[in-house]
Amino acid sequence: MSVIAPAAEAVRTATRFAIRPLAPPLGAEVIGLDLSQPLNDADFSRLHRAHLDHHVLVFRDQRITPRQQIDFSRRFGRLQIHVLHQFQLPGHPEILIVSNIKENGQPIGLGDAGHYWHSDLSYKELPSLGSMLHAQELPAEGGDTLFANMHLAYDTLPGHLKRKVEGLKAEHSYLTKYAELQRRSPWRPNLTEEQIAQVKPVTHPVVRTHPETGRKALFVSEHFTPRIVGLPEDESRDLLDQLFAHSVKPEHVYRHRWQPHDMVFWDNRSLMHLAAGCPDDQRRKLYRTTIEGDAPF
Repeated sequence: MSVIAPAAEAVRTATRFAIRPLAPPLGAEVIGLDLSQPLNDADFSRLHRAHLDHHVLVFRDQRITPRQQIDFSRRFGRLQIHVLHQFQLPGHPEILIVSNIKENGQPIGLGDAGHYWHSDLSYKELPSLGSMLHAQELPAEGGDTLFANMHLAYDTLPGHLKRKVEGLKAEHSYLTKYAELQRRSPWRPNLTEEQIAQVKPVTHPVVRTHPETGRKALFVSEHFTPRIVGLPEDESRDLLDQLFAHSVKPEHVYRHRWQPHDMVFWDNRSLMHLAAGCPDDQRRKLYRTTIEGDAPF
């Protein structure tokens, strides 16, 4: 494990861009950086460090192409392809379209993405390191994204719960809420046998250690975690409900209010997120890339 100590500076400035922390409990704005231009190793190192420190980076006013988003995302690691290939951006399978827009009566993207609190692709053997979401069209009202700091959630967990979760593992499954979402919205297609085979349930530690900083974080979510392994069903359900409720206390959450051309990069090893939703008549479209991470430990 490579452990990087927390940075001493709260704000860093340079000739090219500044990193400005948002209000606690997480997040920072990256000001003055144009991601359509090549990024040198020193600047990339600063961004990497800031991402570890703040968990969410908000890049303002990014007029970038899908290819430029993919290329920047790949600086952080291998990209993962979402199982819903129906919503890939044509010509760019690395990009998942997150949108409530329909064309010719058919959805162009995943319109109910983020309906429940979750960490992206936690249901994979190698869950996501992080995700980047680039705004293409934004609604006039609503459409916020909420992020919960799972390091802080673990740090503030009552002692009896900390002792209870130590050493436990939980199941993660893409199908946990899938049927429910199908009943509630038009955005979830029937999965083929091949798609179901791509998302077989996996188990991960309830408390994971960040592979780069060494910090502990809760790693369960209402969207993808149906049970804790080895506990009776009622006891598992009760413990998960307590963990979910604690994780998303207001003091653990940052609400991102999108601005035109924002690109937001978050750490799925440190956070959960939730889409707050918007009125049905308001168009919303964003492009998401997802970076592969490590096996949780």
